Amino acid sequence: MELYELARENLLRGKKLLYVHGFASSGQTGSARTLRTLLPNAEVISPDLPVEPEEAMALLQDIVAEEKPSVVVGSSMGGMYTEMLYGTDRVLVNPAFQLADTILKNNGLGRHEFHNPRKDGQTSFLVNKPLLEHFREVSSRCFSRAAEDRDRVWALYGTNDTLVHTYDLFTEHYPQAVRFVGEHHLNDDVILHSLMPVLQWIDDAQEGRIRPVIFIALSDALLNHSSGIRKAVETLAADYDVHVLANVPYNSPENASLTYSWCEREIGVPVWNRLTLSSHKNLLMADYLIDAEPEVNGGEEFPGTLVHFGSDAFKTWEDVLTYFSRLGGQ
Repeated sequence: MELYELARENLLRGKKLLYVHGFASSGQTGSARTLRTLLPNAEVISPDLPVEPEEAMALLQDIVAEEKPSVVVGSSMGGMYTEMLYGTDRVLVNPAFQLADTILKNNGLGRHEFHNPRKDGQTSFLVNKPLLEHFREVSSRCFSRAAEDRDRVWALYGTNDTLVHTYDLFTEHYPQAVRFVGEHHLNDDVILHSLMPVLQWIDDAQEGRIRPVIFIALSDALLNHSSGIRKAVETLAADYDVHVLANVPYNSPENASLTYSWCEREIGVPVWNRLTLSSHKNLLMADYLIDAEPEVNGGEEFPGTLVHFGSDAFKTWEDVLTYFSRLGGQ
């Protein structure tokens, strides 16, 4: 399916998003183009960053002051800079808070070619020890005002990232660290399936928007159709607040951990921090329950609308999606 067919016309409508590119990239990066395609009614600002980190930070601070973006997204080196743009809602993707050390470990001294064209026409730049020291100086200021913005900063970390390992450092200062199945660099798949849900959460919070709640009850019967669950959740999450319900004993933390890992791997970012452990479906405070075994643990007494997965009306995930599409987010 073409990206333009997956555009979210109402997401960040009328707002500005500042995209901060990574090391050796430019404002012409494909990630910025993808964001413009997926967010047709938002303005995506994506400047070329100066190589010198002090100049880059000064430019970004000026842009934030003048353009007042609703959200800033930074990748890798750009994630490090973005953390320091205090007072804005921010998403950091595999942020390189220890960029100088990362460059050294990956034999990064010497001349580098820019990955994308730049407006100034430069095609390469030199990384030497003085530049590394400048990166080290600027990055040492990270987290200096983290206490002011604890709930305004998100970080996305690829489970297969081999370049940057700052998850533990980030979580010392901020609570919203989300893992996604992916590598270091942003690509269309990561933007679509991992970044877009976070942008939606931010947009919802900014607008005070509350979405109807859907619980999906995990069971063997439902997992037999797990091949369609990722698409279903991603589609539903555009209009609903989707949660996962697991019948896992509270005295079995290892089982709970396995369930969380399954959700992270098979469903992904849309259900981050949305796993509920309970054996009492009838006590759930939600609008909808998708359940293949409603006769178990009180599903038939659920106070909202029961969607009986596997019944004649809802044999497949496509049937479920058709039903909810007709509701139009209600």
